[in-house]
Amino acid sequence: MSQKSILITGCSSGIGYDAAHTLNKHGWRVFATCRADADCERLRGEGLESFRLDYQDESSIESAVNEVLTRTGGTLDALFNNGAYAIPGAIEDMSRDAMRDIFETNVFGQIDLSNRLIPVMRKQGFGRVIFNSSVLGFISTPYRGSYCGTKFALEALVDAQRMEHKDSPLEFILIEPGPITTEFGNNAIKQFKKWINRDATHHNGAYTAMLNKRNASAGKKDFSELPPSAVTKKLTHALESRRPNPRYYVTWATHFAGIMRRILPTSLLDSVLSRQ
Repeated sequence: MSQKSILITGCSSGIGYDAAHTLNKHGWRVFATCRADADCERLRGEGLESFRLDYQDESSIESAVNEVLTRTGGTLDALFNNGAYAIPGAIEDMSRDAMRDIFETNVFGQIDLSNRLIPVMRKQGFGRVIFNSSVLGFISTPYRGSYCGTKFALEALVDAQRMEHKDSPLEFILIEPGPITTEFGNNAIKQFKKWINRDATHHNGAYTAMLNKRNASAGKKDFSELPPSAVTKKLTHALESRRPNPRYYVTWATHFAGIMRRILPTSLLDSVLSRQ
């Protein structure tokens, strides 16, 4: 049998990094992409095939797809859309540019990349397109609305794709992690400082509390936090199962949020989530 191949985005650290190395060890041919050339060079030094792919750069998406298909002779078994980021902040403090920026990465770039590879998978008669969503793809919380908005949008699009391809051999799958030990939170604070003007906001008190809580919890794990390998375990099942699930929950927090969403009235759910 020929070696199975997968393209993974956001491999510089965290979930993408763990997935790339784990699947590579398990015999997959992994194309591990990153936004920064320096990270790609580092991964190549670790034995991975790596090149640049930035969701916000259409030319890099096109180039990465061409590179993969050139290396494989025109085939690809799977795509794992993993790269994403958050901008903490109240919706009213999000400029149009900030909202455009986060949607370009978390939604538009992922769909663009997927759409370029779907015809390849259709022609070869198989393929799995997997998206790393979030517990915040089905519940929304205060001061995370822009990120939640991108994940809600992504989930709607993937649900539609799954139904649009119900009679095809292609699979469209969502992974929905809760807290995972990565640099995601630290990167989110960088985005907060980039986009949020604290000198012109009604919510500065909430932001101060948010940052203080973040500083106080530095180096500490959330009670339901799991390592990136927990996501890789679900990804592996989604890739190798004969009948993969349309959704995979990761962490206790995701399971609990799913239950709350089903059983609680909106007003009570709002009250619970507003305390987070």
